[in-house]
Amino acid sequence: MIDLAVDFVLSKINLSVGVRDKNATVDVHYELPIQAVTEAIVNAVAHRDYTSNASVQVMLFADRLEIWNPGSLLYGLTVDKLFIAHSSIPANPLLAEPMYLKGTIERMGTGTQEIVRRCNELHLRRPDFIQNVEFKTILYRPAPSLVANETNQGVVGNVVGNVVDNVVGNVVDKRLNAIIQLITKNNQISAAQIADILNTSSRTIQRDLLILKKENKIRRVGNEKSGHWEIIDADK
Repeated sequence: MIDLAVDFVLSKINLSVGVRDKNATVDVHYELPIQAVTEAIVNAVAHRDYTSNASVQVMLFADRLEIWNPGSLLYGLTVDKLFIAHSSIPANPLLAEPMYLKGTIERMGTGTQEIVRRCNELHLRRPDFIQNVEFKTILYRPAPSLVANETNQGVVGNVVGNVVDNVVGNVVDKRLNAIIQLITKNNQISAAQIADILNTSSRTIQRDLLILKKENKIRRVGNEKSGHWEIIDADK
């Protein structure tokens, strides 16, 4: 569920692909730091009040990303303390322990600081943590942007529940466009290199490449080792 929620956000925000002016590696940058988005969603899932019928919600607006979870901060912990080093008392220890052992949670009590640090690195506005009836984490986008299917009311994704087909479709479409951009910049790029740059599995990229071939958007010239990719011009 966490992975699907992160993919939902990444499919909606802006993505830029760098150039090979300094080295052979092409940098890919999202307008919001992936680590901060992931950490905010992980925190919401790990610390929500599971006695509540409410759900974790991920909402993307033109200027911000909001992650809500039912529940409140534990005794002794305030919003101000989230910006500095603080003790960690997991609200759901039976959930927090396996998440920590799996690596989903890296270090207890450092998640909110990591969110702030990652946003500072991109010179974004400092995130907000708000405690009302529910707990909110707000990450601010660098500037209002026009995103497909986004309205002033926001695009809402429910982490606990069914993930609708169009969300998955948007993720795939955005990844396919990124693959075409990478091939345009380096027609000898391998599937493994694409997978590493886009932070996904080689199997996923192989499937995406097959889709692009079937749609006559790319073709492979030569063999896998010494060949290269070509972008097919639909106008010809």
